[in-house]
Amino acid sequence: MAYSIDLSGRVAFITGASGGLGAQFAKTLAGAGAAVVLASRRVDKLKDLRAEITGLGGDAHVVELDVTDHDSIKSAVAHAETEVGSIDILINNSGVSTTQRLQDVTPDDYDFMFNTNVKGAFFVAQEVGKRMLARAKGSAPGNYTGGRIVNVASMAGLRPLPQIGVYCVSKAAVIQMTKAMALEWGKFGINVNALCPGYIDTEINHHHWQTDAGQKLVQMLPRKRIGHPQDLDAILVTLCSDQSHFINGAVIAADDGFGI
Repeated sequence: MAYSIDLSGRVAFITGASGGLGAQFAKTLAGAGAAVVLASRRVDKLKDLRAEITGLGGDAHVVELDVTDHDSIKSAVAHAETEVGSIDILINNSGVSTTQRLQDVTPDDYDFMFNTNVKGAFFVAQEVGKRMLARAKGSAPGNYTGGRIVNVASMAGLRPLPQIGVYCVSKAAVIQMTKAMALEWGKFGINVNALCPGYIDTEINHHHWQTDAGQKLVQMLPRKRIGHPQDLDAILVTLCSDQSHFINGAVIAADDGFGI
């Protein structure tokens, strides 16, 4: 007997959807039947992704979003709900990093990462969460009460790594943020979980794996391989589904065992 997860009728809001994991997350959720709202600053990239998804029969919409701008967050979420409907699923995926030793980090470097990875992620989740809470309390319209929030952290939030120390700290904050949201919002049927990917090959870092440094890193991994965005599909769809109703506040490592 086959087992399948159907997200038809759900609206998913994906931040950082213009490339990398965010684009794959959007395609995966659209393929599972959800209407996806693609959010990022790079609107031209979002439009290309929308065309790809709709060409495959999916339902995709574009909103411009800068997660470091609180007004932009409020405007993007409001626009999405006006155009598509109440947001049932949030994939909180926007993130940035720099590579440097801790002693070389400047205040601007620190703010660059924390403003996106922590502050931006928090206020995106807050804006969507307030609307989910209102529906759960019956003070806002919507057929589906509760919701699913997936905060994309990193295995670097569980295991510190050299030369990306501030990034590690920021993703550890996302993990603790996830647990706090799960604790407060869980009783309203809003499940908040953290997904912690390991080393994944995307267009942003693809060239690195061909270098001597990249190959040296691969040889340090437990199974001497890196992942691909599609390797996260199954856990992502599960966390977004009704079937995940008993999974709340979980921190799920998808890193091929690197964190062991």
